Amino acid sequence: MPAAPERERLAALPGPRGDVNRTAFAVLGPTASGKSQLALRLADELPIEIVSVDSGQVYRDMDIGTAKPTRAERARVPHHLIDLVDPTEAYSAGRFREDAIAAVQAILARGRIPLLVGGTMLYYRALARGLDALPAADPMLRAEIVVEAEAKGWPAMHVELGRVDPVTASRLAPNDAQRIERALEVHRTTGRPLSALQTAARAPLPFDLLSFALVPEDRAALHARIAERFDAMLKEGLVEEVRALRQRYALHPGLPSMRCVGYRQAWGHLDGGYDRTTLREKGFAATRQLAKRQLTWLRSLSEVELFGHADRLAARLRACATASQTTA
Repeated sequence: MPAAPERERLAALPGPRGDVNRTAFAVLGPTASGKSQLALRLADELPIEIVSVDSGQVYRDMDIGTAKPTRAERARVPHHLIDLVDPTEAYSAGRFREDAIAAVQAILARGRIPLLVGGTMLYYRALARGLDALPAADPMLRAEIVVEAEAKGWPAMHVELGRVDPVTASRLAPNDAQRIERALEVHRTTGRPLSALQTAARAPLPFDLLSFALVPEDRAALHARIAERFDAMLKEGLVEEVRALRQRYALHPGLPSMRCVGYRQAWGHLDGGYDRTTLREKGFAATRQLAKRQLTWLRSLSEVELFGHADRLAARLRACATASQTTA
């Protein structure tokens, strides 16, 4: 589904115009932190519509491994930016910013409260701080970096990135080939680290954005929830979902959709790389690593107010949202 028709559909939805509230809210957090359940609870009390900030939920037919809201939850509370593209298609942070702005403006125009919910920090940063003034992709340079990585391995390329751009390297996993490749490409093209270019001035949002994050204080408890959720996904049919996706679409393991946590590990299992027990262990480890990276991102975002307990975050957001509706 092209981005433009989605924005046109959102803008055409009926709702009051004129003097409307201009404040949107965000609830961020690591995977399995409980942010989605918190958002649904708040939606029972406030006129909320949820805008997904999740790079996996944009893909159609990828339901179990992305923990998409159920049909009942989507019927209960309007959700946006879910099921936008096929798993074979690309969906960028730039497109997310355009689609999210359109969704938020349409929700505000209806006199309701936009609540952005998710854990894809790259998407959130693109929305809140704008897009970076980065050079265009250089296919030849990218090919050179890939050849180099094939010889040395991506962990070695990650070490190299750490020498020229330690800030970006600290946010990436040693095997995050796509982002390591791009960061090295930017440095080799411009002579400047990606993190430095990300401080450039960007277009402001056409609305106010108040952001909160649920950051569990008990790391062991978070890891336990991660394990419980991944086990539930396996029980619900994650492997079978990936098998069906491979049959329906012309997929390969290098696609962004298939690099999502859970899908990459299920793919390796289906290719005969390891048994189901190892799949489970790899899924746990990858999800814990994802949560660690998300927490690193969150602590670097000065505009995000952090909460260790869901009830405290809910109370704070409830008060701010109520105030914004009263003063609109």
